[in-house]
Amino acid sequence: MITTQAAVLWQSGTDWKVEEITLDEPRQGEVLVRVAAAGLCHSEEHHVTGDVPFAAPMIGGHEGAGYVEAVGPGVTLTKPGDYVVFSSIPNCGRCPSCARGRQNLCDLAATIGDGLQISDHTSRHHVGATDLTITCMVGCYARHTVVNEASVIPVDPAVPPEAACLTGCGAATGWGSAVYAGGVRAGDDVAVIGVGGLGSAAVQGARLAGARRVFAVDPVPFKREMAGKFGATHTARDAAAAFDLIREVTWGRMCDVVVLTMGVGRGDLMDDFIALTAKRGRIVVTNIHPVADTHPRLSLIGLAQWEKQIVGCIFGSVNSRADIPRLLGLYRDGLLDLDSMVTSTYPLEDINQGYQDLRDGKNIRGVLVM
Repeated sequence: MITTQAAVLWQSGTDWKVEEITLDEPRQGEVLVRVAAAGLCHSEEHHVTGDVPFAAPMIGGHEGAGYVEAVGPGVTLTKPGDYVVFSSIPNCGRCPSCARGRQNLCDLAATIGDGLQISDHTSRHHVGATDLTITCMVGCYARHTVVNEASVIPVDPAVPPEAACLTGCGAATGWGSAVYAGGVRAGDDVAVIGVGGLGSAAVQGARLAGARRVFAVDPVPFKREMAGKFGATHTARDAAAAFDLIREVTWGRMCDVVVLTMGVGRGDLMDDFIALTAKRGRIVVTNIHPVADTHPRLSLIGLAQWEKQIVGCIFGSVNSRADIPRLLGLYRDGLLDLDSMVTSTYPLEDINQGYQDLRDGKNIRGVLVM
């Protein structure tokens, strides 16, 4: 067994606690990864607040980068010494979804909420005699973790871990929400609602896809300022202000694509977001809603009358084995700004301060550096 440290959430409503843990050796199809950096995504905050249930006690972290230290029997996708990014949704390449180019919907993720190993549905992570689950089958708020090879993607070692880790979730999810789920095309007008980690990447994705105008909507002045650096052409503090701005700038046509990347989704605002959308425009719902938010407020006759579309999006609709290296290539060519998305870095012991800074709107993305 391997002794290491990890940030554990014992129950909702409590802080993360850094614990000394033990890891089993990797078994069939599994790898041991020394984590180098992990992004503080809002998804784990939903577990802290109780908006989304989880299998406790849980090691957090699904957006990370690190180095493969050992592999179990049968591993073919990576080897010791490889520099890897974790895919926040595993992919097998063989199930019906993967075969149709939809790796973000891979069947291996059917039990992702259980936080156990894919191969045998048991745990490799322990505190004493207590088994731990791992977020998204990754658990990278840790100095080491054991995961299935379906969750790691070897990448260019020239990219620093603080930047590379973002492509395992936030950067890929935001970028894909605009480019894939939103289908942004050259000349489109786009609104991005919420410009933290996901929204900043969505702004960049829209810009790279050729959007004519990108409206960034966020109540935090710092985030609106940063959105301009990422490619937003206009900013607004909320949906009401955005409506007046977009109506004026587009001469009433409104936005071809509206991407929802708020920290916490709000179904009661859906009509406001639909109002920002052009005829035959598309609203992309990427942000996580509390499990109790089951009755969105929207006019269905208005939706049908103008052929507007509402689509769901998980992990940016990306194919992570192709798109994570693609995004890192864009980063190396200076076309995707991951460095500016990393507002602050923290040691593992300061994870709770990192999440407090997230709540206070101080970070685009905070990153744990191990």
